[in-house]
Amino acid sequence: MAKVMVVDDEPEMVFLLRSVLEAGGHEVATSGEEALERLEQVEPELVLLDVMMPGMSGWETCREIKRRRPEVIVAMLTIKGEDEDKLISLEEAGADWHIRKPFENEALLQTVNWLLERHIRRE
Repeated sequence: MAKVMVVDDEPEMVFLLRSVLEAGGHEVATSGEEALERLEQVEPELVLLDVMMPGMSGWETCREIKRRRPEVIVAMLTIKGEDEDKLISLEEAGADWHIRKPFENEALLQTVNWLLERHIRRE
């Protein structure tokens, strides 16, 4: 079981993600604006991070997570699905993956498991 942090400003999305991930055997920690403050407390293996949030964007948050804890896997989770958005996520923000909303629950869980397994093999 992996610890996953969900960072999204929509409570309904957090609820959905928690349900899918917990059903898949993962522990979920949620956080809103204080994601960076809670990073050390929660010690997630993977962060699912919304791009469009009030205040600090997900891309800015991703860059800061990777600066502080480069070993943490970050997957951007967003309605922004154009090629340019994916490039910003992967190249400029330093994310490990880009997941488009809406998503199929099973596909999301498979992606999360794949990212975690890939990370384990890399170490």
